[in-house]
Amino acid sequence: MAQKAISTTARLSGDLSVSGDKSISHRLLMLSSIASGESTIENLSPGADCLSTVRCLKALGISIKKDQRIPQKITILGKGKNGLTEPDNVLNAGNSGTTMRLLGGILSAQPFLSIITGDRSLRSRPMRRLIDPLTLLGADITGRKGGSLAPIVIKGKKLHGINYSMQVASAQIKSAILLAALFTEGNTTIDELSPTRDHTERLLKQMGARIATNKTKISISPLSGSLLPITTSVPGDFSSAAFWLVAGAIHPNASITVTNCGINPTRTGLIDVLQAMGANISIRNQRSILNEPVADIHVESSRLQATEIYGEIIPRLIDEIPILAVAACAARGKTIIRDASELRAKESDRIQAITQELTKMGASIEELPDGMIIHGGKRLSGTSVESHEDHRLAMSLAVAALIAQGTTYIQGANSVAISYPEFWQHMDMLTHTTKK
Repeated sequence: MAQKAISTTARLSGDLSVSGDKSISHRLLMLSSIASGESTIENLSPGADCLSTVRCLKALGISIKKDQRIPQKITILGKGKNGLTEPDNVLNAGNSGTTMRLLGGILSAQPFLSIITGDRSLRSRPMRRLIDPLTLLGADITGRKGGSLAPIVIKGKKLHGINYSMQVASAQIKSAILLAALFTEGNTTIDELSPTRDHTERLLKQMGARIATNKTKISISPLSGSLLPITTSVPGDFSSAAFWLVAGAIHPNASITVTNCGINPTRTGLIDVLQAMGANISIRNQRSILNEPVADIHVESSRLQATEIYGEIIPRLIDEIPILAVAACAARGKTIIRDASELRAKESDRIQAITQELTKMGASIEELPDGMIIHGGKRLSGTSVESHEDHRLAMSLAVAALIAQGTTYIQGANSVAISYPEFWQHMDMLTHTTKK
């Protein structure tokens, strides 16, 4: 689907369950592979990013089988901490920074050579932030352009524990260090700049690793045996739910419930910001799955007020800033987003791209080096916009189109498959679109 046409709709309503959390799915796949024994995972993310992780793990000798009767259910036969085997070709992470960076941590300690590449977008994303801390652990790892870009080449070595202060607020880099630390001699301590998503820490505890957290400080000991296999179901992906939460809040006639969704507090900064803007959002039926908080999230049409978004909350909503920009377009007043320069190192330069595309739709946005200023309350108009081959941009523009006058044509709409293949199907369901 190179192009998708979207027009405003009279009503948005319904209940839906988004696909399994992408971040958790990646981590479960990798940790189950170095556990000892059979793990069974249901509701695995069906996105292309997680399929890249599956392909890489299979190339490293791991058996991963689909259940033909139950979609998104797989069985992984873990080979223990020393069970991975040297791949006979270059590993391809596709568009997935999580695959490249987290696997980089595991492979740094394996007794063989690994090379990881990716698509054009991933090969342009910064890798120095991964290579530097892994080198401090004793890894022999380098990349293109002096170690700053992929492909990355890893010659596995014995590693040693370190005390490391994070240079960027990145859950991917933190997780890569934690995964490498499972194989070190001696303990490792990480001090974060500010809290980032903690799925890796929660899973490691669940699977028997010796790990302790205290605010921004994490301490981990190397494995004395192997991780325990696990049988579980992945909670719904909050980053996918975010599009419907904003859609429900900004549409004049909406009532949406996202069921069985993860509400890990390191991920739900978007809810805090939307509620501060006046969104009618309620959290229902709270429970726990996989040591992760889960709930049903209900949103209704709201009158949003502008706000300022900066500081410590940014890591808790970094992936949601493009869709927050859409919410700000519908809010009354001037919204300011700062401290988000990390967005320039994502699948696209998301600050530049979302500013450019929403401006085409009539929004009033000023681009800042680390964010944007959005003057809300102006009616958007349908036009032709570009996804920049970025899944989160495509979905954010689709939500903007639901309140725009006329028809919006999204080029590169198939990029949603990276994280949320069912996105268009779910939009049709909520808008009660029928196929003719």
